[in-house]
Amino acid sequence: MKLLSYNIQYGFGADGHYDLSRAAKVIDGADIIALQEVERHWSRTNHDDQPAILERLLPHYYTAYGPAFDMDASTIDGRRVINRRRQFGTMILSRWPIIWTRLHLLPMRRMITPLNTQNPALEAMIHTPLGPIRVISLHLAHVGVEERLTQIDHLLALHAGAHHTGGPWSGADDEPSRNWTESQPEPKSPPTAIWMGDFNCEPGSVEHARITGHTPYHPGALYADALTNAVAHLGQTLHTHEKIIAGKTRLRQLDHCFVTGDLTPHLRRAWTDNAQIASDHHPLWVEMA
Repeated sequence: MKLLSYNIQYGFGADGHYDLSRAAKVIDGADIIALQEVERHWSRTNHDDQPAILERLLPHYYTAYGPAFDMDASTIDGRRVINRRRQFGTMILSRWPIIWTRLHLLPMRRMITPLNTQNPALEAMIHTPLGPIRVISLHLAHVGVEERLTQIDHLLALHAGAHHTGGPWSGADDEPSRNWTESQPEPKSPPTAIWMGDFNCEPGSVEHARITGHTPYHPGALYADALTNAVAHLGQTLHTHEKIIAGKTRLRQLDHCFVTGDLTPHLRRAWTDNAQIASDHHPLWVEMA
């Protein structure tokens, strides 16, 4: 099973050219894909509906889109309002049916400067060859460590409470004649999970320590509900982003894949294609068996 996490920078490549089809070619071949920075109806991308375009380019995938926020992009044709919402968010594609999804809006603080935007975590339940897994495609804040830690704590609380909360609906249908559940059984919310996305932080950061359950106060201590960094577990060092800082090119890994402990025996390899220019990020691949 091949996992892929990719911040597609709304179709703009490292060369500054907008071409969403390049990103589609990169991700084709993965089994479960977590995309970030997917948008609808922005002038910079020709008002394209990018989730719809990706569905057309990749017709063999099941898809789900979760906008973190939207704003008015409506127009008027004569006396008729053409309703349209300008959206920005994250997306999941899967070779297997996506049983259910729900969107979690991550905590944020109002900024004076620089620009800050709402960050999303799109959760999907997928029945995979390794069993039912909750897959989350997320994008953490770029503005600072404090906001990312707050967002991670929010996600960890959701993860810890998954069994108590259950899926997006629960209980017996008390109005079966109206078929609220479409005759589907109560959805499960398994403890097994995969987090993929743009975490805007690097290995060794305090954010990573929070996710992997390491406490700075007791060397070697590890919380039981921790997730495992797939790349680090495999003993690899990769980079998914390049930035010129003080005149030097710095290679950074901002995109990551974290898995629950029951999945670590299935990790086989991880890699990235640093030759790809379809985005300012490079795609992160993780293979499980």
